[in-house]
Amino acid sequence: MKKKGFLKTLAVVTAVVLAFIILPNISEKIASAMSEVPVLGEIVRVVTFREYRYEDEMHTADIEIPQVQVPSVEKENSKNAIKESSAEVNQEIKKIAQKKKKELKKQMEKEGYQEIKVDSEVIVQNERFCTLKLTSFERAGDGYEENYFYTFNLKTGKRLFLSDIFKEDSDYIERISENIKKQMKEQMDGEEDVSYWLEEEDVPENNFQSIAPDTKFYIGENEEVVICFDEGEVAPMYMGTVEFVIPEEIIGDIRKNF
Repeated sequence: MKKKGFLKTLAVVTAVVLAFIILPNISEKIASAMSEVPVLGEIVRVVTFREYRYEDEMHTADIEIPQVQVPSVEKENSKNAIKESSAEVNQEIKKIAQKKKKELKKQMEKEGYQEIKVDSEVIVQNERFCTLKLTSFERAGDGYEENYFYTFNLKTGKRLFLSDIFKEDSDYIERISENIKKQMKEQMDGEEDVSYWLEEEDVPENNFQSIAPDTKFYIGENEEVVICFDEGEVAPMYMGTVEFVIPEEIIGDIRKNF
């Protein structure tokens, strides 16, 4: 099936608005050259272009792909670190976009409405950390949202994983998991419409037991650790995506000093 409905004009937007190149299958090199956004700290630059857009009566796709780039920095070790981290993140994001495109094309062979939207935003930006959030939304009857978080240490240029925040051999997984369970219980006790899979007897395998080293997270503006779950991961779908801010008194003594 031929692709329809593509915009063929180029638009460059300056200042805080991200620049887009609205063409199918355009090279990342050209898109990056046409886009300008502010530098985050002195290490990370996020450039966004619209890689794929499609629309007909039953199908809609709007897939927007961010790229992390390396501006000119004085510290060579930071530059090398962010190059490695950004290449890794950009490859992961590219795979996500390719997967969503394949899902749409597969759905187009069937009957029914399908919508796919992928976009991004920088949700945290301070002197020490920044986090790029990628959101994927799909609708085929019911909607489903999935988020991805990419956090960078702006002093080193490295991408941070959850384990990187804590001292080696610390019990951060147990501490965070128990605190999340406590927050879940408190929320359910306080509000009737709040529900988590915590003490389900009918489907005990769904009950939340523990986070993992690859559990999604980001570091907030006040440097708090925020644990993130997608729709249907720890609660019924109507709860949407959920987040838990972990109190500093729970993990403060085992956090690394950045």
